[in-house]
Amino acid sequence: MDASRASWVNTTHDWSGFVDADHLSYIRQNPDEFAPGGPWHLALEVLAYAADEAASGGEGRCVVILHPDGSLSVRDDGRGTDTRVDEHDQNVKKPVMATKDLRFFDFPQAEALPDGCPRRGMSVVAALSEWLVHTNRRLNGAWTQRYEHGVPVSDLEPVEVDGTTGTLVHFKPDESLGSVTLPGDGDLSPLATTWPHLKVQVDDRRLRRHGPGSAE
Repeated sequence: MDASRASWVNTTHDWSGFVDADHLSYIRQNPDEFAPGGPWHLALEVLAYAADEAASGGEGRCVVILHPDGSLSVRDDGRGTDTRVDEHDQNVKKPVMATKDLRFFDFPQAEALPDGCPRRGMSVVAALSEWLVHTNRRLNGAWTQRYEHGVPVSDLEPVEVDGTTGTLVHFKPDESLGSVTLPGDGDLSPLATTWPHLKVQVDDRRLRRHGPGSAE
């Protein structure tokens, strides 16, 4: 069992809270600021975490799927989101979806995404999505949790371990953001330039006549 949660060091997010309602509300009230260009920007926010994992491990792969219902899913092969056992023997996942990223949210100059806009964190994706399901696989277990507009509506539920690690973030952007538009007719070269350690494949299942793209 891990030490008391109060003793856990905050690096990217504050372990002391599960949901920052004011933070989520502020994002929802300012979609033009936090999702410039629409849903593709949200996908880039998710990909940035996969790129972090790839850089720490030397390389990584990620698949983005554009689904016919307007949702997107991003699956990577990293270590999975940090999940620990607290002093009450409860599984606790780092609150990446419902609290601010301490590195970026209040510091828009800290890092730019491939679209040139500031990186703000995964909570932007959750807050501006009708629903989001985060499935997380680590060496010590696997779990899934569902959110609606950034607020968790299910517990952290265990799922079957399959021998892999990584995260799957499947989300439906709010309709007010419009439909997903890939940049530059599907040109993914900015992703490879910004994140050289991450190989990204995009599978647009909305239009089956087009094959998947890739950025390596």
